[in-house]
Amino acid sequence: MRKRGREEERERSEAKTGHQLVRARSGSEMKVMVAVKRVVDYAVKIRVKPDKSGVETSNVKMSMNPFCEIALEEALRIREAGAAAEVVAVSVGPAQCVDTLRTALAMGADRAVHVDAGAAPVLPLSVAKILKALVQVEQPGLLILGKQAIDDDCNQTGQMIAGLLRWPQGTFASKVVLDKEKQVATVEREVDGGIETLSLDLPAVITTDLRLNQPRYATLPNIMKAKSKVIKKVTPAELNVELKPDLEVVQVTEPPKRKAGVIVSSVDELIHKLKNEARIL
Repeated sequence: MRKRGREEERERSEAKTGHQLVRARSGSEMKVMVAVKRVVDYAVKIRVKPDKSGVETSNVKMSMNPFCEIALEEALRIREAGAAAEVVAVSVGPAQCVDTLRTALAMGADRAVHVDAGAAPVLPLSVAKILKALVQVEQPGLLILGKQAIDDDCNQTGQMIAGLLRWPQGTFASKVVLDKEKQVATVEREVDGGIETLSLDLPAVITTDLRLNQPRYATLPNIMKAKSKVIKKVTPAELNVELKPDLEVVQVTEPPKRKAGVIVSSVDELIHKLKNEARIL
């Protein structure tokens, strides 16, 4: 679904609002920006804090969000195919996010930018505003994010940043094909009725689903090289973004534990239990 007259609409909007809008670079000069998030490792058993204010993150293994790994892998493949010249990884959060960015550099990202937002959680709308400010600085032709983070499962940042930038978006991408001559990205996404195919004029925002690719492992030599690379550090204030929490976490509780199953001796007993105990018949 390619929108007609996009350039005219963009120019009219820019004249009205005064926003700086980014135009895609041509050919192999294009830059791809990837947002990556530091989360509790997917293999770690989550524990709720005693005061129920959140989940335990102290002395817990942290890693890159799996959907962000897929987004980074896709960006690297686009660069390796000659459709982009540079991949820039970005992370928003505390100082420990530098470790996640070094993983991104070890996987193959060319540069990394850390937006130091302190220890307090940064909610999706604030992240989207920060990414918008970084887009205006870096001027990428494509912004790729994981469709959601496994810590909060918000699935909001990609859609919000696309709205703030007024860029076309392809969410839950299971296949991405770039035409660098026409400056168009073709995105296949899985929907309830099958596969939906979108044609997006660049610049655009894409969020990645699990079936898009299999992320590569960082090799030991690249891990060692990444330790010495410089990571650019900025603050939200330097980007003219004010962090204001628009949500308050009242309480975090564990899901109720499942009761142990029972073995029934007959169909009649099963029906009795379903009718009188489970009350589903």
